Amino acid sequence: MLWPKAGIIYNDEKPVACRAAAELKDKLITCGWEVCLATGIGGILGYSSPERPVCHTPIHHLNPPGFDIDMSFAIVLGGDGTVLSAFRQVAPYGIPLLTINTGHMGFLTETYLNQLPLAIDALLSNQYEIEERAMLTVQIVREQDMLWEALCLNEMVIHREPLTSMCHFEVEIGQHAALDIAADGVIISTPTGSTAYSLSAGGPVVTPGVPVLQLVPICPHSLASRALVFADTEPVVIFPANPNRLVMVVDGNGGCYVLPDDQVHIRKSPYTARFIRLKSPEFFRVLREKLGWGLPHIAKPTSVELP
Repeated sequence: MLWPKAGIIYNDEKPVACRAAAELKDKLITCGWEVCLATGIGGILGYSSPERPVCHTPIHHLNPPGFDIDMSFAIVLGGDGTVLSAFRQVAPYGIPLLTINTGHMGFLTETYLNQLPLAIDALLSNQYEIEERAMLTVQIVREQDMLWEALCLNEMVIHREPLTSMCHFEVEIGQHAALDIAADGVIISTPTGSTAYSLSAGGPVVTPGVPVLQLVPICPHSLASRALVFADTEPVVIFPANPNRLVMVVDGNGGCYVLPDDQVHIRKSPYTARFIRLKSPEFFRVLREKLGWGLPHIAKPTSVELP
């Protein structure tokens, strides 16, 4: 008899997540499930160094042992960083994730740890729906050879090193004319990432279901350089048009150096991030609760005339 299989991915740097993972594993086994455990560290991309400018972890080498297409779902215990790491590990296998917040902001998480028993009951009784979100494939190409690649749910950022001057970027989007951008850096963001670094850099908020990507310059040296939203069917190639090496970071997690003759290729990934939703997704509610968007203005007190 084959047992149904589930996974647990947890942040092993948080004792509360470790305890919850152990208790959850016992509960699922009691309910007749085969359970595979993994830590969020498995999806960490790592950083390159000046001595080793390429730190290449192929996309399909990040999946934890036992996590495969036969897995019904996986449960993530951690914060947004753990969620991003988990999707890099499981997205190629289409495994849906129930995300449980044991961190602070938890913008990408579905519910909180104190609601875990109710969430598991709903999960095991199939009382949920799946929301799919777009991801990006990011690659560094040097002389036609692919040196580095990563899956990305939020954003890809390429920027100057500290203590260097402003940079120039030549950006090709689909078949459109190339753009020349003078700035400290450039962000290519998914709708999911529109509420992350892109938002801090002045980009718009994009609801998750809209099939677009956006380009956001970081501290541009021109009033004409503003965020650009374009169809996610169009690939992007970034050419660093300056003599100094640059740094590329994916999902705020890891990355590599980009040399003057390198090219950064970004395209919509064939894999999606599959979120388990215990109730119908309501993006505006999350914006209100997490970022305070759309809250009513507080009226100013009535002025009182002094005698």
